[in-house]
Amino acid sequence: MSRNLKDYFVIGLKGMAMGAADVVPGVSGGTIAFISGIYEELLGSISNVNFDLLKILKQDGFKAAWKEVNGNFLLSLFIGIFVSIVSLAKAIKYLLENEPVLLWSFFFGLVLASVIYIAKQITKWNSVAILVLILGSFLAYYITTLNPLVSENSSILFMFIAGAIAICAMILPGISGAFILVLLGAYKPVLAAVNDRDYKTIAAVGFGAIIGLLAFSKVLKWLFTHYKNYTLAVLTGFIIGSLNKIWPWKETLTWRTNSHGVEVPFNQQSVSPFSYVGEAELTMAIILATIGFGLILLMEKLAVKKQ
Repeated sequence: MSRNLKDYFVIGLKGMAMGAADVVPGVSGGTIAFISGIYEELLGSISNVNFDLLKILKQDGFKAAWKEVNGNFLLSLFIGIFVSIVSLAKAIKYLLENEPVLLWSFFFGLVLASVIYIAKQITKWNSVAILVLILGSFLAYYITTLNPLVSENSSILFMFIAGAIAICAMILPGISGAFILVLLGAYKPVLAAVNDRDYKTIAAVGFGAIIGLLAFSKVLKWLFTHYKNYTLAVLTGFIIGSLNKIWPWKETLTWRTNSHGVEVPFNQQSVSPFSYVGEAELTMAIILATIGFGLILLMEKLAVKKQ
C-alpha cells in the first residue's frame, strides 16, 4: 500500500484517538481502531513480528524487515498513541474527577454508534452469529460488574503482568484495557507513573504490553481469517455489554481509601439520570452523546466516500 506523509499524519491522529480512549477506564482503543478502518491492518502488522522476521532481517536487511511489519504504519500509530497518553493523561484525570457525567456521555454516544458500525460489517447473520453476540454481551457486562481489587500493587513484576493482560483488552473493541487495569488495582499506579514520569514503571508496563500484544494479535488475526463473521459478532457483543461501564449516571455503593489517603468510589451501579444523586446535567449530556454518535456516522461516511 502506497502512502504519503499526509496519510501517515492521519494515522498518527487515529493513534491519538486510540490513546485518548485507552486512558479512560471503560472505553477501548480497539473500538477506535475498528471504526477508523485500521483494525485488521493493525492486527496483521503486529502479528508479522515473529521469529521469521529475524531471518528476513539477517538475509535481506533492515529495509525488508521494516516493510514486512508495515513499519511506517506502526510507527505513526504508536507515536500518536504515546503522545496522546502522555499529553492527555492529566486532562482525562481532571475530567473523570470533576466532569464524569459529561465525559462518559460523550463516550457513551461514540461507543453506541460503534455497535451499529461494527454490526454492519457482518455479511451473514445466522443462529451461531446471534448466539456468540449474546454470549459476548453477557461476558462483557459481567466484567463491568466485577469489583476492583482493594490493594494497589506497584511492583515491577506485577506491572509487567498487568500490562500484558491489559493490552489484550485494549485491542479488543468493547473491552477497555484501562478498566482491566482498574480491576487489577494497577490503574492508579500506571496513571501516577505517567504523570510523575516514572520511566521504570512505564517501561515494565510497556514491555509487558509488547509481549501480550505480539501473542494475542496472532490469535485475533487467525480468528479474522477463518471466522470473520463470528468474530465480528462477538466483538459487537463485547461493545454492547461494555455500555454498562460507561453509562454516565452511577450510584456509588462503597468507597475505598487510595494510596494517597483520598476516598474514591469502589463499587458503583448504573442508575437513571432522574434518580442520580447530584447534578444530572441531562441536556448537556444528551448533546455530548449526540456529538459522539454523530462523529462515528461522519467517519463512516468519509470512509465510504474514500473507498
